[in-house]
Amino acid sequence: MNLREPFDFLSVFKISTRERYDWINPLAMLGLGTIGVFFIYSAQLATGKGQWMLQIVWLAIGALSYCLVALIDYKLWLKYAHWIYVASLVPLLLLWTPLGVTRLGATRWIDFGPFSLQPSEVAKLGVLIMSASLLTRSEIGTIRESLKVIGNLALAAGLPILLILLQPDLGSALVIPPMVFALLYVSNLSQRFFAAVLGAFVLLMGMVALDTSRYLHFLEVNNLSPSTDKGAYEPHSLLPLHDYQRNRLLAFIAPERIDPMGISWNLNQSLISVGIGGLAGKGWTEGTQAKLGYLPRAVAHNDFIFSVLAEEKGFLGSISVLALLGVVLWNGVRIAGLARDRFGTLLALGVTVLFAVHVFVNIAMTIGLVPITGIPLPFLSYGGSFALSCCVLQGLVQSVYRFRKEF
Repeated sequence: MNLREPFDFLSVFKISTRERYDWINPLAMLGLGTIGVFFIYSAQLATGKGQWMLQIVWLAIGALSYCLVALIDYKLWLKYAHWIYVASLVPLLLLWTPLGVTRLGATRWIDFGPFSLQPSEVAKLGVLIMSASLLTRSEIGTIRESLKVIGNLALAAGLPILLILLQPDLGSALVIPPMVFALLYVSNLSQRFFAAVLGAFVLLMGMVALDTSRYLHFLEVNNLSPSTDKGAYEPHSLLPLHDYQRNRLLAFIAPERIDPMGISWNLNQSLISVGIGGLAGKGWTEGTQAKLGYLPRAVAHNDFIFSVLAEEKGFLGSISVLALLGVVLWNGVRIAGLARDRFGTLLALGVTVLFAVHVFVNIAMTIGLVPITGIPLPFLSYGGSFALSCCVLQGLVQSVYRFRKEF
């Protein structure tokens, strides 16, 4: 495509009877969204809240957005990648205006009256398109040859990550780097770069371990409780972490050192929910962990929706959901391989990696394999911005499939 040629906006909506649509992902998305609505209802049954109805509304809006994005030739996003990226940063900056809403000590939402928007979801889309654009327009080879594009990519991803961390929202920030590194990897960047990144990651983990050890010592010396004396250690820290984030790490690596009625509570109750589901579960709406409030009602319908599902539908229900999620991920990789150009491949692969990180981290945290972070499960967890974001991202994948050949 000649980027200097006038762009024909009508051409992006090309519709032909010869075009084929991918029906695998839409059907899997429909199944996951339906399951999500049912279990959001079940998770909130005791509270009488009707957020499952709001989820239906958001999924309906998401479906319309999916169709619109799928109809547009994805090469349009390459032409306007810089503008899309800048536009994705604006909502992050609006958080520091009166429009920003603070909940539970974090400023992560913009208030638009009847609904709220989570800017980090918009930022993921902007970083994906910008990263794919930079790698499409640049030649990748040795580290020396690629320093300029690596620097541009680090800046493009680093700025929104920093703004997201300032909210603070560690979970949303953590899903962006794996996507960027995956795009670099398939762009045939030198293996030495990834070896250097791995070394830096090991060093960072060592610093986190040292900082956590100092945190524990600080609590013991000053006779403080991690459940109540939050923020006391932050001025003495080696790293820009909040104490609640350190507590989540401790709940994972040293639960015996943390008050089980405080920091470890969510994890313990999630493990109970998953464990007591057995083979076939207790039955829909028959779960007791969320109904009785043991699995906190503030998180049961979003971050811990998989725990509710596992208790009520057991191993069979859990495997069924994992299978549907696996279909979405496998099909995303397949479509990336069918793309007609590098940009299409990077878009489809980037979306798939983002989803894979969400799926792995969310389910792994509910069964104690990774520390608890606020990362929702695609199409199942409650959340308007997240549901809409998932649909738009999958719409990009459908667009890559539709325009894999010139019609």
